Amino acid sequence: MDASLPSLLEQLSLTAQRSGLTQRDWATKAGLRSETLSRLKSRGDCDLATLNALADAVGLRVGLLPATEVRMPAHFGREEEEVLLDLAASGSLDVRAWREAGEPFFMAGLAVLLAGAPGFDRAMLLTLAEALCPGISTMNMFETWLQHSPLRPSRFLPMLRQRMGQ
Repeated sequence: MDASLPSLLEQLSLTAQRSGLTQRDWATKAGLRSETLSRLKSRGDCDLATLNALADAVGLRVGLLPATEVRMPAHFGREEEEVLLDLAASGSLDVRAWREAGEPFFMAGLAVLLAGAPGFDRAMLLTLAEALCPGISTMNMFETWLQHSPLRPSRFLPMLRQRMGQ
């Protein structure tokens, strides 16, 4: 994710639009004039208090995330999928075993995915995910994982449910 101010303002603007806010509504809710918001977007800089107010107005928070390299498996086929299915079905929460199974970012995303699935220990899987890749359980980082992952949840989760039922 690009953390430049123009990119952040664009992301906030999209969130405001999705929330049904016009630019004027968004600015007002943030305690700014609409003209000020327009200038900020074109100027490309603002103070942190203003950025926080704009984020708060659309229900978001400005924060720091660890710099994480988005690394996915170089190859992902049925054999790799089988290894992940076995690991997930085993119920193992051993950080070493998960690290050995693949790239930390990729494996952490898988743990977050499983944390949201019925029948899995959410708290323990999120703890595992954060141990593998700090920050992965945030919405933005998990979204990045979903966008780049070769693993498709709509395929993987039903296969996992079937495997666990055996």
